[in-house]
Amino acid sequence: MIRWKHVFGIVLIDTAVALVQPVMLVTIVQGVTWRQFVINLGFSFVYAQCIGSLAFATIPRIWVASCNTSTPARWAMRVAASFAVSIAGCMLAGLIFVMLGWSPLDAYWHQFTGSLKIATLLTIVTGGVISTFETMRARLEQTTLQLRTKELERERALKLATAAQLASLESRIHPHFLFNTLNSISSLIPEDPQRAERLVEQMAALLRFSLDASQSGLVPLSSELKIVNDYLEIERARFGDRLRYQVDISPGAADAKVPPLAVQTLVENSVKYAVAPCRTGGEILIAGSRENGLLQVEISDDGPSFNLESAPAGHGLDNLKGRLRTLFGERAGLTVERRENRNRVCLAVPQTGNGHESIPG
Repeated sequence: MIRWKHVFGIVLIDTAVALVQPVMLVTIVQGVTWRQFVINLGFSFVYAQCIGSLAFATIPRIWVASCNTSTPARWAMRVAASFAVSIAGCMLAGLIFVMLGWSPLDAYWHQFTGSLKIATLLTIVTGGVISTFETMRARLEQTTLQLRTKELERERALKLATAAQLASLESRIHPHFLFNTLNSISSLIPEDPQRAERLVEQMAALLRFSLDASQSGLVPLSSELKIVNDYLEIERARFGDRLRYQVDISPGAADAKVPPLAVQTLVENSVKYAVAPCRTGGEILIAGSRENGLLQVEISDDGPSFNLESAPAGHGLDNLKGRLRTLFGERAGLTVERRENRNRVCLAVPQTGNGHESIPG
């Protein structure tokens, strides 16, 4: 599709260039008549439009295409392109002069050789200006696109974080969860009031962490595990000895950064599918280590096998996969494997040298 504004701009620039030679003629030569000025302007206008149009159509493309070559080859291509445009433009302009009757046919080659030198110089200068402008415009468009992409990624990350917060909060305040927790607390009050009070504090901490999740960015693994422990203790009051768990985190991994509620989501999945349905309960093992700039947290259970593709869209594991992909791209991962009759879910989060990873954007 022709961009007429762009074409009109090219014509205006070529017309401005065409004024240079007649103005110089009036300035340098005394006694120039209006007729001579108009004739020179006509010739200059035709030359400028022929050479300028070819220059605008070809030189910027060659200029950009040559950027990936060596310096000598790059400038050889650009100078050769400018010279070729000068030759083609002068030949085209000469033919127009002959067709308009401004110049006889037998004077075509003489006029061509006479105009080629100045046309080549003007083409190189004009082509350099045009190409520089086009290059700067292309870079500006690319930078603008990158900024817009980053902004969209940041907005998407915030939306996913908010969705995770709402999904997590929804599961926390689900009537069944609240009923079971409050029922456990009420049954403990006469027997073990201190534990009942501790459960209230743990539930409050869990709900508070859920509410603050979208504003927290990344959190230390130690803080995440504190919430995981609170969640497991609340559920343990319900399941008793049916819920068994162990946490084994290497010393160097405690200050590593993870998305809030990431580990808790995986642990909750184990409680829901490995512990709750089984009369004898189940065992959940949480292990974490940090090596080569990567934090790896593994949650394993002895429940039935499953795969990530079966996770319901927009909830739980699927939501966590989306958050990891948005925050870290291909650098983070979430994998599931079945080994020794246990499900092993591995969460991998990249870390910087000082243990702090930031959200892009």
